[in-house]
Amino acid sequence: MLTALLCLGAVLLDRWRGELRQWHPLVGFGQLAQRLEVLAYGPPESSARDRRQRGIGAVVILLIPFTIAAWLLAAIPLLGLAVALGLLYLALGARSLAEHAEAVAAALRAGDLPLARARVALIVSRDTDDLDEEQISRATVESVLENGCDAIFGALFWFVLAGAAGVVLYRLTNTLDALWGYRTPRYQEFGWAAARLDDALNWLPARLTALSYTLCGTQPALAWRCWREQAPGWKSPNAGPVMAAGAGALGLALGGQARYHGEWQARPPLGEGLAPRAEDIGRAVRLVQRALWLWLAVILLGGLILA
Repeated sequence: MLTALLCLGAVLLDRWRGELRQWHPLVGFGQLAQRLEVLAYGPPESSARDRRQRGIGAVVILLIPFTIAAWLLAAIPLLGLAVALGLLYLALGARSLAEHAEAVAAALRAGDLPLARARVALIVSRDTDDLDEEQISRATVESVLENGCDAIFGALFWFVLAGAAGVVLYRLTNTLDALWGYRTPRYQEFGWAAARLDDALNWLPARLTALSYTLCGTQPALAWRCWREQAPGWKSPNAGPVMAAGAGALGLALGGQARYHGEWQARPPLGEGLAPRAEDIGRAVRLVQRALWLWLAVILLGGLILA
């Protein structure tokens, strides 16, 4: 029951305070990872095997000390509760995700495409310089659905399963994947360990997120069909179920071509229905919020049963 109350407290704290505007530990961790990358990456002539081993070493060096520190601090009587609450709060990004999405929607409603492109570039990795309203809306809805897992449900899952150490390991791995988990010449091998570990840690949370979207959406039957039929064709084993189920739950057509790092990628279709518009961004945010309250209800119920 204590774990359930900490989850509720962290979600409410995130809803009240939002993301730290300055000195956020994840930002600092990202900067540390970039400095280590400079040291660990190796010379240009390194073999693929050497590059992959260097990437594995960098992941180990970055993750193990912080995970152990979180475990030790959370084990301290009384202080450990505050540490656990604070770490989960720092790992959550529900309010920040909603604020970023709403900022894009507001720019679209105002007809300011350059501003909308600049704002969506903050939450997606695709190229945004020439996106139109529909493409901006699609990118934002996809980001909201996918980041619902990364920034909310995955963190809650690992906190419930493994406490403060679990949520730290998960969120830092997620950060490394965001930095290094690209299939580009630079990161194909160096980022292999970060990407594979992130896939492993997200496998079950992603499917629970997809189930949540299915249950909380307006078209659960369509969400289930899209999840079952479309997710296997998506390049990411975890983003596929989350985005397919979310697209179906909203009755939207997502996926399709997008440009990353100057190269077009032919992505399979996701969902079914109308192309997304600015108003659908708010619908996606509300779907994630309903799924969050469902998760909290289940966690609290589980705490009561096990108390």
